[in-house]
Amino acid sequence: MFLVPFLMPQGTVPELSGRANAFDYYNEDSWGNQEHREGSKIGHNQSSHGGTFAWSELNPYYAFVYAFGDLNCHQKFERSWTINGNQMPVCARDVGIFFGLALGGWWFSRKGLNRWTIRDTFLTLFPDDRITPLYTNDRRLMAMFTIGILFCLPVVLDGGIQAITDYESVNPLRVMTGIPFGFIIGWYFSASLSSRPDRFGLDAGLVQLPAGAVLRTHDHTESE
Repeated sequence: MFLVPFLMPQGTVPELSGRANAFDYYNEDSWGNQEHREGSKIGHNQSSHGGTFAWSELNPYYAFVYAFGDLNCHQKFERSWTINGNQMPVCARDVGIFFGLALGGWWFSRKGLNRWTIRDTFLTLFPDDRITPLYTNDRRLMAMFTIGILFCLPVVLDGGIQAITDYESVNPLRVMTGIPFGFIIGWYFSASLSSRPDRFGLDAGLVQLPAGAVLRTHDHTESE
């Protein structure tokens, strides 16, 4: 995300403004290169913002990076950083989200354990002595949901208020609110992929849980 705009010739990528979940800058005839009304929530008069841009004309590596950004991000220039005179492929908030996603996955790879269920595997990022009360009171699922809400709250508040009011966030804050959101996504998906009952020979009694809790299955359900 940072390397490609740095390596490209200066001024290759102009100021962009597209739609999410759509390819707006595939070629010179694409939606993003049209003369849209200035001040719209999406799109602008591209000829007034540095001219047309077509990532399909770049080399395969550069094209892939900008195609990924084109599909996943609005690429609003006022919400994006510029490197070497080239707008980055994603906005500042997405930079934070992708960084958090990588960080969450990396942190789980260092600290996470397989404990059969997603919720128990998810909670292994905490020391066992810290989460003992969650097992004695059976609050593990509630704890996982609460953590998820807390990590999503910054981006929901910053982005949500921006969407329904005249408030306009700033790029450093967009990055900072995107990081915890990406982190929880990386954390949850890592836990989902790592919760493997087959690694225990499908014997729930082999799972070691905090507070001496024992995982048992009854008619395909889990309980302590």
